[in-house]
Formats: sequence, structure tokens, C-alpha cells
Amino acid sequence: MAEKKFPVEATHIMMFARSVGDENPVYYDEDYAKKTESGGIIAPPTFAQASAQFEPNFVLRPQVGKPWMGSGKTPTGTPPKPKTEGEKKEGGGGGGGLHAEQHFEYHRPLRPGDVLSVTILPGKKWEKEGKRSGKLKFSETISEYRDQKGELVITARGVGVVTERVVEQK
Repeated sequence: MAEKKFPVEATHIMMFARSVGDENPVYYDEDYAKKTESGGIIAPPTFAQASAQFEPNFVLRPQVGKPWMGSGKTPTGTPPKPKTEGEKKEGGGGGGGLHAEQHFEYHRPLRPGDVLSVTILPGKKWEKEGKRSGKLKFSETISEYRDQKGELVITARGVGVVTERVVEQK
């Protein structure tokens, strides 16, 4: 279980909305937002995912002076790390991994001024037989986002899948 802090600022919300191409003024125009059902600026639905940028060792973010695995079809800057025996047992041997699903349950709107504590919890695990990739191993991660008062604001559920073997392209 890991915990981290995530301060929510109006500029964070505005830049996130712009980065995903959402021009809804409820994300940046206080006067407009006050007249809406939300009563003020709120964060877009997937905004909580940005909390990963506050994690100093976030694996998907390039780090100055360190090789990076890249984000395309093939790694860039660094060769793939060989799996340990434990990783082979947990995640299948030598296959690829995917982020399969992401769900967000909002218990209240996320607003500027909130300081979230994020607690990461393990979820369910299950397997399914794939047609070309062999066994598919699914694992769920639950992220609980609580505000500065300790109240639950968002519950996020992510599902990853690892294949038993790499599927060769035809």
C-alpha cells in the first residue's frame, strides 16, 4: 500500500482540460462556473489520473539523465528489463502488458484548494485463456482519493492485463 499527496490548483485543472481538448468553461471560468449546478470550478472526470505526476518515481514519466522505456510499440532509450522468477509467476513469462480499463467513481466534485491523499490498494485478480496470447492475467488496482478532511472524494479502479506470451504480428 502506498500513499502520496496531490494538491489541486485551478491552473492544474485548466491545463488538464486544455490538454485533453475539453473547452468547457466550468473548468476555468469562475464566473461561468458559479452559475452552473456545480457552483464553482470543478475538475474534469479523469483529472485524478494526473496525480501520478506528483509521484517522484512515476515509471511512465521521463526522468532527466535516465534512459526511458518510451511509450510506443518498441522501447526507446533502454532495453527491456528481464523478468525475475517472481514476476514470471505473477505476470506470465515474457508477454506484454496492457492498461485494460479505468473507472472513476466521484463521491463529490473535485475542486481547487483540495489536497488529496491517494492510497493505492490491491484489487481482484483473475485469469482468462486468450486465443493467441495464451493465459491472460488480469489485476485490479484501487486508488482512494481523500481530501484534506479525510473524506473520500474519488475511488478509481484500474485493470491491467499481462499476456503469457507475446503475440507475433502477421
